Amino acid sequence: MSALRTIIVTGASSGIGAHCARALKAEGWRVFATARKPEDIAVLEADGIEAFYLDYREVDSIARLVDEVLARTGGRLDALFNNGAYSQPGAVEDISVDALREQFEANFFGWHDLTRRVLPVMRAQGHGRIVHCSSILGLAPFRFRGAYAASKYALEGLMLCLRSELLDTDIHVSLIEPGPVKSRIATNALGWFLKNVDYANSSHREAYQAQLDRLKAGGSTSSLKPGPEVVHKALRHALLSSRPRPHYVVTWPARIGAAMKRILPAAMVYRILAARS
Repeated sequence: MSALRTIIVTGASSGIGAHCARALKAEGWRVFATARKPEDIAVLEADGIEAFYLDYREVDSIARLVDEVLARTGGRLDALFNNGAYSQPGAVEDISVDALREQFEANFFGWHDLTRRVLPVMRAQGHGRIVHCSSILGLAPFRFRGAYAASKYALEGLMLCLRSELLDTDIHVSLIEPGPVKSRIATNALGWFLKNVDYANSSHREAYQAQLDRLKAGGSTSSLKPGPEVVHKALRHALLSSRPRPHYVVTWPARIGAAMKRILPAAMVYRILAARS
């Protein structure tokens, strides 16, 4: 597996993607990182990372990314780390169909499009690694996270099917399912909440106040909340192990949630999750 040296890392403007792009470059990978804002692309380039514009909601940007990367590598790509995403908070009844569609364009359909575009390259070269940064919310539902959880549940189902369809190849698919990790996802979620949720006229307006306070504070402020290096550790294993796992459940809250779902009665699990979300 020492030949695995070219990788696309999406969502590298901050948080998990930014850390993993830099860590992989330091480990000898040729990293092609993506972001949406020109200033974020410039910062990545200043660190010696080849950076490109990508918005999963724009099909043309996905096509251009793949074309440009393959032009630079001579048609080779060893790995893809799908990571760029955002969270649309809000109770299910307060999320419009349009808001849900936009969540799926960014978190699901765009990932599928990019994955399909690199698969022929990996088949032709005879190997590849495809790793998706999912979430514990792709395994366990939390209140007011329905849109994001739905996109991750869909991702889990689609990509596990892809994994089974590639078992006779040397192309491996893995899902990383982090719990709370230090990143900007909560800060960014606040904008989506204010844009798409009429919280003042919602039946959940009182419960939303606590959610708003948490988002304004940047999400959970627990001192036990790890940094993105825990995701990089799982990603590294998925990229380099001769037996990459289908699932990498990352952080203790995520492991506890996954264990509860396996062990406890479903109704009890969902009551516990509802009380803690």
